[in-house]
Amino acid sequence: FILFDIILKLASEIQMMIAVEQQKAQFEAQLVHTFTDVCWDKCMDKLSSKLDSRTDTCLASCVERFIDTTLTITNRFTHMAQKGGMH
Repeated sequence: FILFDIILKLASEIQMMIAVEQQKAQFEAQLVHTFTDVCWDKCMDKLSSKLDSRTDTCLASCVERFIDTTLTITNRFTHMAQKGGMH
């Protein structure tokens, strides 16, 4: 019975980890879509075959903020998953 309890506990923890990873993936997909729209609207004044330096700088800054935000959120999810897995 002890082995069965251990297996059930591990299965439960694995399911929780999978759920957290699915939430992270869904959230990141939403972020990519949102930031693409935001960066496009913020930085693209006119369509042309080549980016000017202002547009290029704006897009680079926007992407850097996106990466920083994504890393912060991902680290938070990881911390929450680790904290939840300890109980």
